[in-house]
Amino acid sequence: MDNGVQRVRVSEKWQQLRALALFALLLAGCESGHDEMVSLGTLERDRIELTSESNQPITRIYVQEGDRVDAGAELVQQDTARAESALARARADAAVARSALSQAEAGPRQQQISGARARLEAATSALKTATVELERAMSLVDRKLASQNRLDVLDGRQSEAQAKVREARAMLDELLEGTRSEAIDQARSHHAATLAIVQDLEITWTRATTRAPVAGTIEALPFEIGERPGPNTTLVVLLASGRTYARIHLSEPLRAKLTSGSPAQVWIDGRGEPLAGHVRWIAATAAFTPYFALNQHDRSRLSYIAEIDLDADEASLPIGIPVAVNFPELAL
Repeated sequence: MDNGVQRVRVSEKWQQLRALALFALLLAGCESGHDEMVSLGTLERDRIELTSESNQPITRIYVQEGDRVDAGAELVQQDTARAESALARARADAAVARSALSQAEAGPRQQQISGARARLEAATSALKTATVELERAMSLVDRKLASQNRLDVLDGRQSEAQAKVREARAMLDELLEGTRSEAIDQARSHHAATLAIVQDLEITWTRATTRAPVAGTIEALPFEIGERPGPNTTLVVLLASGRTYARIHLSEPLRAKLTSGSPAQVWIDGRGEPLAGHVRWIAATAAFTPYFALNQHDRSRLSYIAEIDLDADEASLPIGIPVAVNFPELAL
């Protein structure tokens, strides 16, 4: 039994030594002039910085650094007193605009029309009375029983009564025709504008609570409760769960041989076997000296950023650790 356990331990140690030796050979290849076969870099996951939209003080922090959170989880709460006040005022303005629009669309009430008819009847009656008095005065003037001044006064009263009749009839006709389409359109536009203001303030109020856009791990919380972050200031740094990839530097000879989808092997310290992956993206331009400033000998020293997706879910791997990547199809 002891011999069996010893053999297992020896086998495990041999595998570890073999992995370390292979990793060392890969690194040695980089130093011995064969760096076109191996690329170095680090293991990464998407890092998301969540920023504030206002300078209101922080009232609550729901998480701590290192916590794992789900998508939509509350992370940081800023004060909402100002946003709530502005939102209440905007909603009141929208209610007033809605009432004005309803009134414009409904048109005049029956009581308004009845009142306009009564005013027209009163004006018509006043015109008849003024006409009768004028005719009587004209008869008296003809018989030299009244003065011309009296006739002129009654003539003016009749003209005034005629104008009031025309005014009352125009007001009645306007009510009977209903609200003009232009007035309805204006009321509708004003109501839409107030609703847009309400929607904008609702978004501002909602964003006072910073939430996780994706599941991940809290990496940094730069502020404390009571502090006032400036607009567009980072409140939370979130390390997204899911896709793990290696960010590496490709030499110029490798850049010419690889394309998106090319298989890759990612070597990590402490792992006996490489992790399978594939090339997802390669930068189109060199990360350092531009190509036109280099001669043929120096062009091989150009470096291109590339990202290698791991085929398996490796969420437990620590981020930032160094890796070495080789490409099996190039070794054939």
